[in-house]
Amino acid sequence: MNKRNETPSTPIPAIHLPTLTDNAMGAPHIVKLKNGMTILIKEDDRFPLVNVRLYVHAGSAYETPEIAGISHQLEHMVFKGTDKRAPGETAREIESVGGSLNAATSFDYTVYYVEVPEDQWQLGMDVVTDMAFNQTINSTELENEKKVVLEELERGEDTPSSKLFKTLQSMVWKDSSYEWPIIGYRETVSSFTRNDIKDYIATHYQPQSMLLTVVGKVNPDQILAEADKLLGSLKNTRSYIPPEPLPIPETGNGPRVVEMSGKWNKVYMGAAFPIPHSASAKIPGLEMLAQLMGGDDTSRLYRSFKYDKQLVDDISVSPLSLERGGMLYIHAILDADKVETFWAELNTELANFDPADFTDREIERARLNLENSLFLAKETLSGLAGKVGYFQFFDGGEQAERNYLFALSQVDRDEMKDLFDEYVRPDQLALAVLVPEGSGVSAETLTAITNDKWPARNSHKELLTAASATEPTTIALPGGSKLMLLPDDTLPYTAMSMYWTGGDGELTREQQGLAALTATALTRGTTNMSATEMQDFLSDHAASLGSTAGRNVFAVEAKFPTRFTDKVLPVFADTLTAPAFSETEVKRSKQDQIADIKQSEDRPLGLAFRNLFPFLYKTGPYALLHTGTPESVDNFDTKDIIRFWSRQSMQPFTLAVCGQFDQAAIEGFANKIAKSLTAPTGEYTFSTPEWGQEREADLHLPDRNQAHILMTFPTPGKIDLETSAKLELLQAALSGQSGLLFRDLRDKQGLAYTVTAMLWQSRNTGFMALYIGTGPDKVEQSLNGFRTVLADLAANPLPKEELDRAGNILTGDYYQEHQSLLSRSRQAASLSARGFDPDYETIVIERAKTVTAEEIQALVAEYLTPDKAYIMKVTP
Repeated sequence: MNKRNETPSTPIPAIHLPTLTDNAMGAPHIVKLKNGMTILIKEDDRFPLVNVRLYVHAGSAYETPEIAGISHQLEHMVFKGTDKRAPGETAREIESVGGSLNAATSFDYTVYYVEVPEDQWQLGMDVVTDMAFNQTINSTELENEKKVVLEELERGEDTPSSKLFKTLQSMVWKDSSYEWPIIGYRETVSSFTRNDIKDYIATHYQPQSMLLTVVGKVNPDQILAEADKLLGSLKNTRSYIPPEPLPIPETGNGPRVVEMSGKWNKVYMGAAFPIPHSASAKIPGLEMLAQLMGGDDTSRLYRSFKYDKQLVDDISVSPLSLERGGMLYIHAILDADKVETFWAELNTELANFDPADFTDREIERARLNLENSLFLAKETLSGLAGKVGYFQFFDGGEQAERNYLFALSQVDRDEMKDLFDEYVRPDQLALAVLVPEGSGVSAETLTAITNDKWPARNSHKELLTAASATEPTTIALPGGSKLMLLPDDTLPYTAMSMYWTGGDGELTREQQGLAALTATALTRGTTNMSATEMQDFLSDHAASLGSTAGRNVFAVEAKFPTRFTDKVLPVFADTLTAPAFSETEVKRSKQDQIADIKQSEDRPLGLAFRNLFPFLYKTGPYALLHTGTPESVDNFDTKDIIRFWSRQSMQPFTLAVCGQFDQAAIEGFANKIAKSLTAPTGEYTFSTPEWGQEREADLHLPDRNQAHILMTFPTPGKIDLETSAKLELLQAALSGQSGLLFRDLRDKQGLAYTVTAMLWQSRNTGFMALYIGTGPDKVEQSLNGFRTVLADLAANPLPKEELDRAGNILTGDYYQEHQSLLSRSRQAASLSARGFDPDYETIVIERAKTVTAEEIQALVAEYLTPDKAYIMKVTP
């Protein structure tokens, strides 16, 4: 084993600083090295993992127009080789021990991060610092990676939300370094040289403007000593001057409107207003205002325009606050024939908006949900590391979080009115609209509506301890159902997942989309509580309640603070036993599902995955369009939904509960539901479907920049544990930044920004798909690349280090993906409902780690040969 990967057998000498000895219980250790670099260490022993992050004050806002996008390009290049690691080796080392790594570029910073098993913390620290300070920036690799970034840029142009945001940022932040997109422009990306990037690093990568955070099962003294060894000798070569906040003009020059037509099914609207920077004392009030206006399903604009007036498919309001400035963003999706009516009524609403109209209940609900989102961000180790790191890097640490929560608790109607009058004004409005060709929507009309309905003002104002089980337990319930208890006292929250077999498996072809529609309508009110009352109730209690349908399962899930158990369980029970299925909510559910279908077909990948199953399968629930067609959905009525739910709900269920919980209350709830719902219906049959006869499908989305390719191979389902284990290992070997596909098709050939392998398995069937998003002129080269990789796998045994890497990836991914309470309750319930032991996935992983190179060769030869491939392409 490489010595740098080992945990030292003797303690590393600590740097004797009082911060480490005087630290308050549970608080992070904060230390500055002699060169000014800040080190944050936080102990957390919930998971056998360590998260390491390095923040650098070097994002797109630190660029000039001539080098727009260079921060993002550098982020890509750190994976293309360092002074001691060859291209691809960085990812290979981390993934080989079961860890994960990535980097991200924002406007104000770049962050490099890894998450590794606890005994690999030194490797994690070494890799993060190596990525940040020892990049090779090979000129050949740079030219290849520039092509990949350009592919990524094209991909963003195909996505409505990305296109809207890029347009708005150039309007709201014109003549500032926030004006250009983080990814840059085609011209700037194409022009970068090795010297450009090296000069950028030399200018901005100063220790005094960096933060290293290490969170997890760690010894703080050892971490600090290692940080000093790796980073303490770095020198500052330039001074660091924090950037000045962007001024917001007293009088703006709005409304400004940009209209862009294209091959869209829907209209996508984004309206933005400049707001202050993230450290401003006004941010808590603006966040409260945004939450009340459009933060969730109970908010004022959502309730008015989505539910009451039915003018939009979706509407939201959210604040984006950056280091130097921000924007308040209103986003809406709707049909073209409703645009002028919606825009007129929204402008009227904004012109007469008065926070004094908010009720005490609405205000306290918004406050609770903002606090709740801050708290739940720390549920996972990665979320905790990101939250404490961000507060330390930009706001001075935990005290800033306490200040924010205090300020949030003091926000009142008068403060929100002052903020609304100051910032939400027509003269500051920037509006970007994507419309279908020939829709008749024009920028001039929208501008005239604003001027008429919302005239500019001359000036603005200045201004519970719960009883719980201690070990996992399974309890038999009446009717063949079961209750699984998974105690975890880390957070005072309860997650519940209830799974039945059925879903699309209960439908005929004429009924495709009905299970998904029922899932949407199920949680929209009961006989005791209307849909809006239910939304209010859930928001008031920081709870979630949702339902989903799958190919062979149907699920209802809830999550809530444990102290509200006695309030939430009766609503959960009513949802299951007395759903309203009102005509109004069924109509809205149908409208939402039809809108989702149309929106998915505006996205190349959405179009591909919507049509993939009917392309692959000839029979069974797999051959259906899961969400149906607009015509089939429109033809369903309330009676269809009631009949389906009556059949579905009578099936035996598995209820898994994870977190803190009152066991007696949960058992009482589960027994009552089992007695109320279940009835003899016969055992559900998981069908073994026939595969389709056609081997190629060509789909088209005009005016898009990229082609998307899926090469798919039939495989056995999960019931074949041996084959499943081999497929899991093969998928891990192929995917990831150090995977075989990435190394060949991206690193060597520069074909794509994204290339990966996906494994999908039901009980009796499955498939492995190779995916790439590439340029339209590279389709055949990409397909040949897939074939070459698979042929090489069949012909040549994988080296042991590749097998070990893949096995460690499976272990690492498993722990990283099963940290949240709901993910664990969902896993247990879904596996049990389909007839598998709760530990099925860990058994598969353990078997996968023993798979030999010869077994992989045989697997590829049996299942992944060109004659067995189904090829789907989405091209412009």
